[in-house]
Amino acid sequence: MSGVNGAAHSNQLSLERDLVSPFTALQAMAESSRCLYCYEAACVTACPTAIDIPGFIRKIGTGNVKGAARTILDANIMGGTCARACPTEVLCEQACVRNKAEAEPVLIGRLQRYATDVLFKAGVQPFTRQAPTGKHVAVVGGGPAGLACAHRLALLGHEVTVFEARAKAGGLNEYGLAAYKMVDDFAQREVDFILSLGGITVKTGVALGRDVTLAQLRQDHDAVFLGIGLAGINTLGVAGEDLAGVADAVDVIAALRQRAAPPVALAGRRLVVIGGGNTAVDAAIQSLCAGAAEVTMAYRRGTAEMGATGHEQDLARTQGVVLRTWLAPREILGTGGAVSGIVLERMAMDAGRLVGTGETVTIPCDVVLKAVGQKLAPGGLDGLVLAGGRIQVDETLATSLPGVYAGGDCIKSGEDLTVQSVADGKAAAFAIDAYLKA
Repeated sequence: MSGVNGAAHSNQLSLERDLVSPFTALQAMAESSRCLYCYEAACVTACPTAIDIPGFIRKIGTGNVKGAARTILDANIMGGTCARACPTEVLCEQACVRNKAEAEPVLIGRLQRYATDVLFKAGVQPFTRQAPTGKHVAVVGGGPAGLACAHRLALLGHEVTVFEARAKAGGLNEYGLAAYKMVDDFAQREVDFILSLGGITVKTGVALGRDVTLAQLRQDHDAVFLGIGLAGINTLGVAGEDLAGVADAVDVIAALRQRAAPPVALAGRRLVVIGGGNTAVDAAIQSLCAGAAEVTMAYRRGTAEMGATGHEQDLARTQGVVLRTWLAPREILGTGGAVSGIVLERMAMDAGRLVGTGETVTIPCDVVLKAVGQKLAPGGLDGLVLAGGRIQVDETLATSLPGVYAGGDCIKSGEDLTVQSVADGKAAAFAIDAYLKA
């Protein structure tokens, strides 16, 4: 698909081109020299997977690039994806001490990508499984949490079967991240790398509650891990939401990632995206890449409260997305059963509460994309205790059912990010290993 959308967007991203160019060997060497190799480094503390960042950067600086990749992947088996899509500007790079002296952190994410890309290109599998334990674990969900858990369990010698509802494993990395962040089919190359360890079988097209029950999994396996994400979609709850031209942003992103026709026509259309998170930004920019004439993001609070980072907001603006804040949807207008506009109410803060002002704004549009968050789909969770719309777990990520653990977006352990899901999956694997050995 073309990324060109008229003169106004001549520098627009393409669905087939990298958001950020990877480092060359010389650039990586130069950037690695900026690291101060801090003791008790703040960047490590800021990383949910606690990658030894000074350690891997030092290895790049000494020419041991594959060793650097091993250090990264031992802590975060999806270090390749996180190097491309992790909000490093609010995690490790924000914590970098170089910000204090130079207002410019070491570019940790790009160094991480350089190292992992070298390893992937070489076709090296740096890990070796421990002796077989004879134990078999079911992992439900082939996204970041599930695959991270499966990989660590396989390393520890257990056999793992991953049950994935979709046609491919990868979860958010495959279906939910913007194409320009994951070019060259990287998500599937990463899945292939993880599976090349051995000991992991993936069964796609198998959904919990539809094709298999939790009771069956518990009966057939020694332990179960649930990494099912948030498959339910929040609604706007306004009139006109059923009109032709209204769609979920996640479905648009998934279709564009799979090179399929999106659920609504994008080319030449005027779009309004409701929401302020990274999903809203990804959907907005990808729609422009797919030929949308104009795209507006509308969010009910200010830019400081947006889930999307400042970097993502700036990216949206530079690509031609119009960001409009303090606007909440009140009605989607239609003509002949199709979207013709959206009515939004101006919002304000009153004594710490978000309230409507009564003043409305109408934006003419042909498409409305909903990016107002996702929720847990409760199907198949019989017997589990839920809390706050997520699966309740203890400090070991154990659920209310013996031998059943959970992690990733389906629990509330931190930000809903790939890196957090990987951290959950790895932590759960160690807890499951201890459970199986008890």
